[in-house]
Amino acid sequence: MAVRSRGAWRRLLLLLLLAGSAASPAEEGGGRREAGGGEQGEEAARPHHDSSYSTFASEFYDLRYLSEEGYPFPTAPPVDPFAKIRVDDCGKTKGCFRYGKPGCNADTCDYFLSYRRIGADVEFELSADTDGWVAVGFSSDKKMGGDDVMACVHDDNGRVRIHHFYNVGQWAKEIQRNPARDEEGVFENNRVTCRFKRPVYVPREETIVDLHLSWYYLFAWGPAIQGSITRHDIDSPPVSERVVSIYKYEDIFMPSAAYQTFSSPFCLLLIVALTFYLLMGTP
Repeated sequence: MAVRSRGAWRRLLLLLLLAGSAASPAEEGGGRREAGGGEQGEEAARPHHDSSYSTFASEFYDLRYLSEEGYPFPTAPPVDPFAKIRVDDCGKTKGCFRYGKPGCNADTCDYFLSYRRIGADVEFELSADTDGWVAVGFSSDKKMGGDDVMACVHDDNGRVRIHHFYNVGQWAKEIQRNPARDEEGVFENNRVTCRFKRPVYVPREETIVDLHLSWYYLFAWGPAIQGSITRHDIDSPPVSERVVSIYKYEDIFMPSAAYQTFSSPFCLLLIVALTFYLLMGTP
């Protein structure tokens, strides 16, 4: 009897389980019909959707915006420091102009400029002993007027930005169309230093020259007021002795006024004459 009763209970439980599984589709179908037929069905379905979305959103946020330690990632990557200008490459892989004390470099010259070709661009590096601006102009002659000018300007916020100007006579007019790209600059140790690229070839434009042609280079620097350039520091800024080709790399030094006195031919001749007089003029 005990065996039979246990067997009967097992069959009864099996029937109940089968009945429950058969009733589930019907209930789900009824739930779907109710959801499609009225507001109660929509409200019944909405919590399931909200719950699924919130779960997805939280998982997505954790995956995309949190580091392994659970802290949010920074909104922007750190800015790389300005790479120091190398002068040992001058005359080899880039052309350089140095104005100032003999033997000066990009950190000690009154003015420094370098250029080199990189693909379809020319990279320029400028540096000057000023807290305002430093510039290079591309001219068909050695005079200011009708020149394409690129200037690195230090503003009141401590930033160094590259601006494009066009010399109208003795006045530099800023041009909105700026061919510079990949620009970077820094103001340190009372020096404005910058680096930028501009295309070798440009569409025909009066204010932008083609750098594949040779031009005289005008070198200038001076103070700035609220990010606007003012008159250059010296009355007669240095100019390249001859036209410059971006396809030829040279390392050219130009002594500043303080060092030109003893390097001019007349002064050298005078020194020789005085020496000869001192040695031979007295018995």
